[in-house]
Amino acid sequence: MSSQRLPAWLERIPPVTRNLLIINILIWLIEFVSGSFGVRLMDILGLHFWGSDKFNPVQLVTYMFLHDRDTILHLGFNMFTLWMFGRILENVWGAKRFFMFYMVCGIGAALVQEGVWQLTWMHDYVSGIARLNGMSTGAMAEAVASAPGYFASGMAQLKNAMLTVGASGAIFGLLLGFAFVFPNLPMYLFFIPVPIKAKYMVIGYGVLELLLGVSGSVSSVAHFAHLGGMIFGLAMLLYWRHKGTLNGNRGFFY
Repeated sequence: MSSQRLPAWLERIPPVTRNLLIINILIWLIEFVSGSFGVRLMDILGLHFWGSDKFNPVQLVTYMFLHDRDTILHLGFNMFTLWMFGRILENVWGAKRFFMFYMVCGIGAALVQEGVWQLTWMHDYVSGIARLNGMSTGAMAEAVASAPGYFASGMAQLKNAMLTVGASGAIFGLLLGFAFVFPNLPMYLFFIPVPIKAKYMVIGYGVLELLLGVSGSVSSVAHFAHLGGMIFGLAMLLYWRHKGTLNGNRGFFY
């Protein structure tokens, strides 16, 4: 698409951020329409547990372009945050570096989520069926260990049910990137009428995600994937700062 055909407000958004916005919105519309025909893109392109029959390595990338089609809030929040912070970082870093950072954060989030699933799926399965059968987790764990074949079908169903979609991991990486480049820029949250420095806001987000992830609160949200995006983003930012190519201010602790 030629930039001369774009509306002026859209042309003002730098190209990578603009294209990411367009792709995410178009795919959400495709999800919405295809669902009416019984086609569920999440089953194909959403991130599944690597031990699932539905897993495909390409999902480490494709999952971040899918969002919950039953509500616009998931897509809306992620795209607003991408527009708000992505266009600024892209102008600072340039298109190539910004795109690389975004993708590394998104893929890193997926890898961390896979790791968390690997560490927790068996406990989740055992504790779940223990509650259904009125047994202690320890007793059920012994039963599963003694007759794994009997429980194989149920374990396979749980693995296939593990699913994550959304750009949130990459978006949380962008939040961290913004705080690194503009650590002392005052920011406002809707429910707090006083400015908060960007670096403190991001630290708060990170701590909140860790607490929610460990506690299991809001289990429908992939908190550890969000942290994964920030962790991989942090590694890139520290590397760039070490090389002296971070750009912007001098860094997070400035």
